[in-house]
Amino acid sequence: MATESGRLKIAVAGASGRMGQMLIEAVNASADCQLTGALDVALSPAIGADACAFAGRSSGTLIESDIRHGLQHSRILIDFTRPEGTLAHLAVCRELGIQLVIGTTGFSDAQKAEIADAARDIAIVMAPNMSVGVNVTLKLLDLAAKALSTGYDIEIIEAHHRHKVDAPSGTALKMGEVIASALGRDLKDCAVFARQGVTGERDPSSIGFATVRGGDVVGDHSVLFLGDGERIEISHKSSSRVTYAQGSLRAARFLAGQQRGLFDMFDVLQLK
Repeated sequence: MATESGRLKIAVAGASGRMGQMLIEAVNASADCQLTGALDVALSPAIGADACAFAGRSSGTLIESDIRHGLQHSRILIDFTRPEGTLAHLAVCRELGIQLVIGTTGFSDAQKAEIADAARDIAIVMAPNMSVGVNVTLKLLDLAAKALSTGYDIEIIEAHHRHKVDAPSGTALKMGEVIASALGRDLKDCAVFARQGVTGERDPSSIGFATVRGGDVVGDHSVLFLGDGERIEISHKSSSRVTYAQGSLRAARFLAGQQRGLFDMFDVLQLK
């Protein structure tokens, strides 16, 4: 499915959204990728427009709502939409043999199982955060949790823009999962997502979460390891979505060499 120039043929879902436009810009700016599809919901006013109209340019690729038609010239779809939309795209990608980069968050366990099942037929990279820096941070958290396994309380604080619809963020949850796994725990058993009123003393085995929503914050995440006499903080702050877009292209390039299977950014970045 490569083009005559050998570039990787990529489609972008949610093409008229902020992340979709950032992905389109990244694909167009890359020397080895080509935009060959752009998808959006049927009610979007952008349907029928050129995918690069927002930038005052023409790409020759129109934004479409018909998934099959919109993917017919592509090898890989990059999807940062909503769970329901991603699953609709997934079904068509599985049918057509198109690889998939999933940056969508907020999936239920049943939906995650559906994605894992599709990976028996196509290759998928799924990660709650495609940023290279965030994934290096996750590796640091694994190391820190193992070294600070006793005597330290663990709290995760995240902040995002006012438009984000899920909480805690997928990245915050992934941080919690990495830490819990390093400690030999299941996050479902030790996560505390809300505190109000008389809560009693803190359970030392718990991992706490705090969520902030407001303004135009792209994404801030901090993990606190709070001991007696010291506090260790590991933080990552995003100032632009461009880091997610660049990480997604690295994931797409990784998928070009895969036939099937479910991967994450640790696979892409060789952090395992």
